[in-house]
Amino acid sequence: MIKKLSLVSLFTLLPASYYFAQTTVFAYLKGADGKPVERAEVDLKGNDNDVTADKIGYFQFVDLMPGHYQIVITKPNYETKVMEFDVTNSEKRKDLGVITLYSALTSADQGLAIIDSDGDDEDSNSGQASTVGLLQSSQDIFSRIAAFDLGFYWFRPRGIDGRFGETMLNGVSMIKSDNGNVDFGNWGGLNEITRYPEISQNHAPSEYAFGGNSSVVYKNTKASEYRKGFQFTQSLTNRNYRNRTSLRYSSGMSKSGWAFTAMGARRWAEEGIQEGTFYDAYGAYLGIEKRFNDKHSMTFNFIGAPYRRSTSSPSTQEVYNYRGVHYNSYWGYQDGEQRSERVRKGFQPIFQVQDFWKINKNNSLWTSVSYQFGKDKGSRLDWQNVQNPSPTYYRNLPSYYDSLDPNASVVDPTGAMTTAQDAFQTSLKAWQTGDPNITQINWDRLYQRNMQQAPQNYFGQSGRRALYYLVNDVSDDKIWNAATHFVHNFNDNTKFLLNVSYQNYRSEQYREVNDLLGADFVLNKDPFAATNQPGKSGLYNQGEENVTKKVGDKMTYDYIFRRQEVKVNPGLKFTTGSFDIFVSAMAGYSSSNREGLFKHYLYNDSYGKGQDYNYWNFGLKGQAIYRINGRNFLVYNGAFYNQAPYLEDLFVNPRVNGSVAPNVKSMTVNANDLSYVISSPFLKLRLTGYLVDTDNETTVQRYFADGLPLDGLDSDGNATNVQSAFVSQIMTNVKRRNMGLELGVDVKVLPTLSLQGLASIGQYIYKNDPMTYFASDAVGVFANGQPYTSLGKAYINNYRQGGTPQQAFSLGFRYNNPKYWWVGANWNYFDQNYLDPATLIRTEGFTQNATSSSPFYGLTESELRRVLQPNMLPSSFFLNANAGKSWVIGKYYVLISATINNILNNKKYITGGFEQTRNAKYDTFSQDFDREYTLFGPKYWYTQGRSYFVNLQFRF
Repeated sequence: MIKKLSLVSLFTLLPASYYFAQTTVFAYLKGADGKPVERAEVDLKGNDNDVTADKIGYFQFVDLMPGHYQIVITKPNYETKVMEFDVTNSEKRKDLGVITLYSALTSADQGLAIIDSDGDDEDSNSGQASTVGLLQSSQDIFSRIAAFDLGFYWFRPRGIDGRFGETMLNGVSMIKSDNGNVDFGNWGGLNEITRYPEISQNHAPSEYAFGGNSSVVYKNTKASEYRKGFQFTQSLTNRNYRNRTSLRYSSGMSKSGWAFTAMGARRWAEEGIQEGTFYDAYGAYLGIEKRFNDKHSMTFNFIGAPYRRSTSSPSTQEVYNYRGVHYNSYWGYQDGEQRSERVRKGFQPIFQVQDFWKINKNNSLWTSVSYQFGKDKGSRLDWQNVQNPSPTYYRNLPSYYDSLDPNASVVDPTGAMTTAQDAFQTSLKAWQTGDPNITQINWDRLYQRNMQQAPQNYFGQSGRRALYYLVNDVSDDKIWNAATHFVHNFNDNTKFLLNVSYQNYRSEQYREVNDLLGADFVLNKDPFAATNQPGKSGLYNQGEENVTKKVGDKMTYDYIFRRQEVKVNPGLKFTTGSFDIFVSAMAGYSSSNREGLFKHYLYNDSYGKGQDYNYWNFGLKGQAIYRINGRNFLVYNGAFYNQAPYLEDLFVNPRVNGSVAPNVKSMTVNANDLSYVISSPFLKLRLTGYLVDTDNETTVQRYFADGLPLDGLDSDGNATNVQSAFVSQIMTNVKRRNMGLELGVDVKVLPTLSLQGLASIGQYIYKNDPMTYFASDAVGVFANGQPYTSLGKAYINNYRQGGTPQQAFSLGFRYNNPKYWWVGANWNYFDQNYLDPATLIRTEGFTQNATSSSPFYGLTESELRRVLQPNMLPSSFFLNANAGKSWVIGKYYVLISATINNILNNKKYITGGFEQTRNAKYDTFSQDFDREYTLFGPKYWYTQGRSYFVNLQFRF
């Protein structure tokens, strides 16, 4: 039997006083429609003899001693019910009466349905996609508000990246070994199947996995646990998709021991809230459960969610000022129809088998096996030997023409030769009026340029070479998981847990030709080789027979990531006196490697299978709950562990070589928090102080840099110099500190009215000046004989971390009417939000004149601080509201609910972004910094304004 754990249940273990008299306590469970609720689990805290309600909703506990008790009633799709009662000496039987369980769909979590991980913020610098895993419900009041009310605005509790958590589906991890993220799109749209997880918050220990410092989220999809019958849901929204339709059917458990649940869903939009985006995603689920007897059952689960959707771009402030926050540079018109260059599509189905075996009264064993496979493809526009065709490329914006000599001769945005001042006026007018020929991709022009190419002979093939073309970046995954979860109850107060997991991850990652845009082929050759690497072949795959690539052919890179990982996680939970203790340990081993399938012209280690990189990791977590009395508690959570680097942090530039980051080590985490908790019928409160230190972290980023002298070797072994190139930036031994206070309060001022509040005050900083290294495909092997060079320390000590507001506040109310309708609203405020500091411009080389290798003349510390000051984003506040009503009409149940976020339509809030580093030297950087519109200002993602979500549910 699955134990339903939550922070509330952990915080409220209440002791009973033991006497000689014994009492039977019983009750009936009914839903809002007055019908019995069967198979709900009733947990008597402090006692392992939990019970399950029968078909008429009846349950009982026998032989209870006099004292004070608490029960927690749980059932999927229903709100958790917590009740307290007293047993006296004189009672032989105690009737708790009829207990009503309300559908969880009538709670404020309707807002969660809008938050889908749809990958719109794809840029690796944004740090946004990984936060969605945190947006889950919890019985803890702080976490619930943070998820439903603040999570919509990309608030991350404690500033912790979601990559440092654990998300489990039917007993196995859903973490991807390449980057540590979870692709929630793999079960997108199946909200009613995966909606109700069990959570161990932050770095608290979990019964199911050791986890990290960003919560363990455990989802189980047993076919028998869903409400019997049909459930139809129709949703309308104005976000990335506009419509959602789903239908679920559950058979319930038959007399022969079989249960089936099936669900299908679709989400779609011809155009989402961002200009030029579309959305078309499906979801399917099939669950089959066979119960052999009361002690043994097996389940089979299939989850598949094919999707095809376009994404939107970040932009500089200049662009937003012209076109607004819904502007998207990734699309344009082709033959009068919208077409996007950034389209993600994929299908990676999951097949899982799970065995549940209650060996005897004191022992149980769950075993899970999972296999996932399929491709994820993301398209983008590429080009060779021509200028970047993006409308927001800096040479295509008014600010570029404004930066030139007004009388200089230039080509304006229409292609005409004119002066810079006239070109500025032409560009400015086009951006202010939204001329799609200038402000969007001009597909017709790209086709025209390709088709104007004179046919020539290239590597034995005759035809038109593509100047512009579309490519897909592809991940072809095959992932095996196996896990066991063993529980042994020594007695009512002591429990031993053991989790063992194994993952075999294989992912082939490559680029393929998507569309040649009217040309005959594209060359699998570096277009910059002639200038950056004179005398070398420039071929991305030396020795291949066909260098001219057509649609479907692989080009640029092709390699395989492999990783095997084993984790052993024993745990012990026990009660002693006024303390509840949970200790969890971890021992893990991982082996990672890369196999190159292309032989790059610059790197000898690009082709073939490289060496294995092996890591042993260990950890310890602990939780201690001190019961001051039945309603006041002190809770301590501590964790100390290390974690092996993910594949993308281990390898410097895996697309073209097998080199690893210098001095890479396992990341070490030391996390501690202390909470004071009140849990009473009228007041729920949690006040927490926390401190999380992270050491030995390795990070890798890729971007374009100007003004950075890179020394390499040509084909004759002579030193070469490159000033501008795409580079990989590696930081090693990064230290962070995240500290702060959290307060969550829920006050029941009336039986039907609650006031809720949250305060999160944090300080998330870098603790040191990490070593910084650079690698570049334009150089290959540096003069030092390595594929990277050191730039020394990046001076970011005490800089604020980016990615989330470091201060957040919320106030709201919730009214639940006995007539089954509710309304709620809240005010949210965010402050102290920063962009992550770009480390390239904070190294010593930034201040060095490239000619003299000495500091720029007259450069002062105050001037340096002025141009390198932390990039703090504006504070903002928002109003949200939600309401709903349910009806029972005969045997049918109808629910309608609605959520409105950002009622005042605030469009000034920046949810994330990154600093550009096109200028890597002080002289050019400061000159650009002081312009009205910097050419290479930060790129942002803005909140998208007022949004709504309306949900209609019909059960029959």
